[in-house]
Amino acid sequence: MTSITSVELNYLVFRYLQESGFTHSAFTLGYEAGINKCTIDGSLVPPGALITFVQKGLQYLEMEANLSNNDAEMDEDFSFLQPLDIITKDVNQLRQMVKEKRKNIQKDRIKDRDKDKDKEVEREHEGERGRIREKERTEKEKEREKEREKEREKEREKEREKAESNKEREKQPEELAYRDMVLDQVDKDVARHEENGTLAGPEPMDIATTSTFASHDACEIHSSEVTILEGHTSEVCACAWSPTGSLLASGSGDSTARIWTISDGLFKSGGKNSPLNVLVLKHVKGRTNEKSKDVTTLDWNGEGTLLATGSYDGQARIWTTTGDLRTTLSKHKGPIFSLKWNKKGDYLLTGSCDKTAIVWDVKAEEWKQQFEFHTGPTLDVDWRNNVSFATSSTDHMIYVCRIGETRPIKTFAGHQGEVNCVKWDPTGSLLASCSDDITAKIWCMKQDKYVHDLREHSKEIYAIRWSPTGPGTNNPNQQLVLASASFDSTVKLWDVEQGKLLYSLNGHRYRPQICSLFVSCSTNIL
Repeated sequence: MTSITSVELNYLVFRYLQESGFTHSAFTLGYEAGINKCTIDGSLVPPGALITFVQKGLQYLEMEANLSNNDAEMDEDFSFLQPLDIITKDVNQLRQMVKEKRKNIQKDRIKDRDKDKDKEVEREHEGERGRIREKERTEKEKEREKEREKEREKEREKEREKAESNKEREKQPEELAYRDMVLDQVDKDVARHEENGTLAGPEPMDIATTSTFASHDACEIHSSEVTILEGHTSEVCACAWSPTGSLLASGSGDSTARIWTISDGLFKSGGKNSPLNVLVLKHVKGRTNEKSKDVTTLDWNGEGTLLATGSYDGQARIWTTTGDLRTTLSKHKGPIFSLKWNKKGDYLLTGSCDKTAIVWDVKAEEWKQQFEFHTGPTLDVDWRNNVSFATSSTDHMIYVCRIGETRPIKTFAGHQGEVNCVKWDPTGSLLASCSDDITAKIWCMKQDKYVHDLREHSKEIYAIRWSPTGPGTNNPNQQLVLASASFDSTVKLWDVEQGKLLYSLNGHRYRPQICSLFVSCSTNIL
């Protein structure tokens, strides 16, 4: 009899976790079980293989329990069993259950015949009641027709008023031109921004609280305005714009990161037939399908002169804009999930599956301090200033740490699931977090409990971003807003002071899982 090996079972579970969106769990199982070393050809394993395997096993037991010496009996009274019964009981017990079910079926058939007779009598009564209801419906329809006639009369009155209003506008051409300009505001905002460097009114995705707020409408991007960057041979896990604006970095499962030079001329030509300047940063020599070399995260320093990448092999690498490998930082014992430069650019912070966060001295090319506070993989890190930062983990905890301190300077507990992302506001006074517990929370260093508990999403929240507004930004007089993205296919904007939902952006179609957010610092576009 054919049996399944532990290696094959581990691979099926690994694929199931990947296909179900449990990325962190898949990483952990793949790392500990050595999936990358197995000889199974993943291209031969169809999607949903584990579910199919379990279902076929249950169907086999179900068929065996229903078998008897009389084949006709099985065809006539095949009994479906519950999956829990099939798993917990042997075949003899299942056959006894099938017999009892068949006896009950016979009893039910006798009852059904009696019920059919009663239903026949009931149908006769129902016919009489139906005629009465039809008469009542006719009367109600007449009443509705009268109401509709009244509504039509009101609409005609409105049309007359509108006609008079149009005549009045013809006498005021300047006012009419101004109103037309406002109605066409969205189409003209981009041109105005290029000429003046500022926006004169709300645009798609702009943060505004007036009655002319226009950000409910998503800005659809036509295919002719899209440039496709091709070259990676596996999924792209991360991307980041350089602060200079002309370089885009991407990290992939093909064991490479790439630096793309994006010129203004590329967009004006639609990116068609235009040569692309791209640097390939190889993280492994020879074969490029080794799972342990996936580039999982990357970040530019503040000046845009150095790119840091984090890999599934637990190493952080620092590259120049010319594609040269400057430094390899090795100390983590598991995949790096998050990586950030501080604003000054002298320290690099990494968070890993090995449950630790490490601050690296970039100039000395060595680790400065390792923080071992979490009891689960570290999922995200974010600098508060040049010497302190926050970390989040699968252990539901958030720690605020400072270089030189041996214990956290602040501990935030309140989430009931994995904390996927943490972000400080522009002033470093408020910390936002989001979790698998379907909530986002806002914390303050002056108190232990969260300031606001944001509960409007219906599925896990995987990304949050602060708006480039409020104190400490170039827009200090505008409202500070928090954006959150969830597997429920929505992006929600929150009033930080009140802790209330401002808007829900539902433009994503086909129920996708939103895993990332980015806010433009110059145009307030999300």
